[in-house]
Amino acid sequence: MKKVYDYVKEFKRNYPMTIAWRLKANSKVVDKFVNPDEKVMYAFVAQKSKSSFDVFSTAVIALTDKRIIIGRKRALFGYFVDSITPDMFNDLKVLASLIWGKVYIDTAKEFVTLSNIDKRSLDEIETNISSYMLEKKKLYPSRDKTS
Repeated sequence: MKKVYDYVKEFKRNYPMTIAWRLKANSKVVDKFVNPDEKVMYAFVAQKSKSSFDVFSTAVIALTDKRIIIGRKRALFGYFVDSITPDMFNDLKVLASLIWGKVYIDTAKEFVTLSNIDKRSLDEIETNISSYMLEKKKLYPSRDKTS
């Protein structure tokens, strides 16, 4: 079974313009929170920050067969972990600039901004997240339907 770090190395090798640091440490945080019954399908790196100038908040984003996990290792001790389940997922927005791009994930509770991503990778990221979420959202009853 591939570890998150293997997916991240492959992503970084394919898209070297993505700004990311401490890939192994951030990947270990995500690996820690992948449940035994979950399988990692795709992973990439980005800065979890609204500002393109903040290059010190590298996060590893893993798409499992049950949710999206975003993990960041703190500089000295501790970590941050966010989990987005398909029922909480609302929308995905992709923005491409001259060199880098951003991915916005809108959930029921928060708005996640992932920045400083190599713009050539945006199609791949959008396809992986959107196709997965559309498939998984079918399993949840719609809240908009009136009975």
